[in-house]
Amino acid sequence: MPSLEGQVLVVTGSTQGVGEAIALESARLGAAGVVVCGRNAENGNRVAAEVAALGAESLFVQADLADVDATRSIISACDERFGRIDGLVNAAAITTRGTLESTTVELWDHLFAVNVRGPFLLTQGAVEIMKREKISGSIVNIISVAAYCGLPHIAAYSATKGALATFTKNCANGLLYDTIRVNGIMLGWTDTPNEDVVQKQQGSPDDWLSIGEQESPFGRLLKPYDVAHLACFLLSSDSGVMTGSLIDQAQRVIGTLSMPEGISGKDV
Repeated sequence: MPSLEGQVLVVTGSTQGVGEAIALESARLGAAGVVVCGRNAENGNRVAAEVAALGAESLFVQADLADVDATRSIISACDERFGRIDGLVNAAAITTRGTLESTTVELWDHLFAVNVRGPFLLTQGAVEIMKREKISGSIVNIISVAAYCGLPHIAAYSATKGALATFTKNCANGLLYDTIRVNGIMLGWTDTPNEDVVQKQQGSPDDWLSIGEQESPFGRLLKPYDVAHLACFLLSSDSGVMTGSLIDQAQRVIGTLSMPEGISGKDV
């Protein structure tokens, strides 16, 4: 089991879903401090209280990553409270649907502001503190297998995740000799509160989760705790000198054709 003993971490999008699971798992693994952030104050204060109950000092910062000043305030608040930052998890994102034809310029810009510019500003601020304090830090970007192409109805979202994947590798390369590691998790379909909202907005049946899990190779969707375990491994020293890695966390092999049950390659 990895250890985050004594570390101070910032986890964006941690008022629910994947980010929440990472914040809580970090506290369980011994983090000294966890900065919880997101737009929902009620959820944020609840998660911060749960983090504190697990033994880590917690701080909730309410921020919308579409706002530059609010985004920068997250790292500033961490520095003011803890005077250091050992790890950053960029988990916040918006997944608004839109095809090539239906996506407006405003939607395109909004997704890039939150999903790409936000992590850029947070990484920039975190790295400044890591260098100042001579910390061999770790940054984990929560990306998506949609970065490789994505479905037609998530055109802008897929483009933002492709950009974040490239940014991850670029940062890792640029920070090698500062011993600051940067890695990304390429998520597959994940069961989160936000996914439930999006599915219902697009007219999916109430039992979409049950249907989706029945059709999944392992009989379930990814869960937030799956992602939390991998993210905390990457934050910890257990991941050694791993940097610039984009890890597919999906139950399908990207780039291959999955055969339905009962059909083999010779039948195609």
